[in-house]
Amino acid sequence: MRRLSLAALLVLSACAPDDTSTADVSAPAPPERYAASSWPAATLPALSAALEAGEASSEEVVAAYLARIDAVDRAGPALQSVLSVNPRALEDARASDARRAAGETLGSLDGVPILLKDNIESEDPMATTAGALALKNNVTGRDSPHVAGLRAAGAVILGKTNLSQWANFRSNDSMSGWSALGGQVRNPHMLDRNPCGSSSGSGAAVAASLAAGAVGTETNGSIICPANVNGVVGFKPTVGVISQQYIVPISSSQDTAGPMTKTVTGAAMMMNAMETNGAETDYVAALDAGALSGARIGVLRFAQGSNKDIIALFDAALKDMEAAGATLVDIEDFEPEAENFWGRARDVLNYEFKAGINAYLADAAPAVETRSLDDLIAFNEANADVELALFDQSIFEDANGYGDLQEADYLASRDAVQEATRRFGIDRLLRDNDVAILVSPSGVVASRVDPVNGDVWPNWAGGGYLAAIAGYPHASVPMGTVHGLPVGVSFIGGENQDAAVLSAAYAYEQATSRRVEPQYLESAEARPEIANAMKRRAD
Repeated sequence: MRRLSLAALLVLSACAPDDTSTADVSAPAPPERYAASSWPAATLPALSAALEAGEASSEEVVAAYLARIDAVDRAGPALQSVLSVNPRALEDARASDARRAAGETLGSLDGVPILLKDNIESEDPMATTAGALALKNNVTGRDSPHVAGLRAAGAVILGKTNLSQWANFRSNDSMSGWSALGGQVRNPHMLDRNPCGSSSGSGAAVAASLAAGAVGTETNGSIICPANVNGVVGFKPTVGVISQQYIVPISSSQDTAGPMTKTVTGAAMMMNAMETNGAETDYVAALDAGALSGARIGVLRFAQGSNKDIIALFDAALKDMEAAGATLVDIEDFEPEAENFWGRARDVLNYEFKAGINAYLADAAPAVETRSLDDLIAFNEANADVELALFDQSIFEDANGYGDLQEADYLASRDAVQEATRRFGIDRLLRDNDVAILVSPSGVVASRVDPVNGDVWPNWAGGGYLAAIAGYPHASVPMGTVHGLPVGVSFIGGENQDAAVLSAAYAYEQATSRRVEPQYLESAEARPEIANAMKRRAD
């Protein structure tokens, strides 16, 4: 991360192809032994329908996913995206089958296997670790409220996904997708490529068909970025729609959980169960394939980046939106109206992380010995051979020097960055341009995993930081690939416009269907056009 701009650094703290990229005409087929088949190959809605129709039992579906985790995540390409498997998963699946046989089905998610990012607590006998050695015994026996919602809807909690340790908020030189307990998550499209953080395991697991859906969490980009580079749908709700309780925290003003699936409908189905603010929105019923017809869409040209392939795919996505009836309004310029915006945004996270992590650790499972950020820093130093082998804990150390949440500097910084991204940011962009939704690329093409330099990303693309800091809804949908690597298109809306954002994303998805299955390539050199270009031609 050391070569990133501060803006990009903060961003990383989560169908049949119809590809418009000419680079992908000669894409090789995935190795037969890794390609998903049977029920794991299905989308969440298709799997739900099969369970409802009696075409499959939850027990056989869960068993198939567990076998695939063994074959693809533990062995084969060894994605390392699943950190732990729920020992009660098959038992819970049999209970779902019994309910269905008795005519007591709990809903459309009954019997559907879902993975949770391993900073989210569940009452199952699995630790909630944030990927850290210090929390390896953090078995709390508590459900985060949105997990309780999934469970009440009958979902089977299949296990916990690996992640960028501490949700990528430990070091300025970190490596996305790495944790001390889980190792490095691999991108299933190209195994040496970054799966992005911090919901890297959730994104990779969904792309590789290791669960019907997964839950990620985001502070700034940690659902959207892994959705972008792993080629799946990711949705970050308005902050507050889903409770932050019993999730290892970074920021009380920005943190939220959100669904990651193969389809927008699957994400909407999960949102129906996960929403905890009492609104009881029916996100599935709100989906409208005609949502783009007559809609005015704001195009964040200032956030499209400099990569010509991403811009070409984005332009093609815009043409698809126009063909679906949308009116496009280019927005060429924007700068946050706050003095030292990025510095103050970082200050907010440091203040809130220190307060939040101290409170979380004080209430962790009795077996956890680190009870404060001071303890955590000391623990990492004592276990430096494991915890600090690849990068330091500079963010921990910086945050530990901050005061409490009553300090005037914190309150002023929080208010300044929120006003810059809300009133003078997304709200103004929507109002002044008379548009309902904002769109941009979701991010960049995945860079290589680099354990020597840490994350080294190209010039960033996307306006997701606005939605993250404002706490507004943001969805990413696949829009194509560049040399076999997926990239997505973002849909961003105003506060509590979650259903409208998902509906716009759904309309685009239905018009295009650009999600592609992973190829499990060892590197870019496995692509014929790249291998040919890399050959020596001189005599």
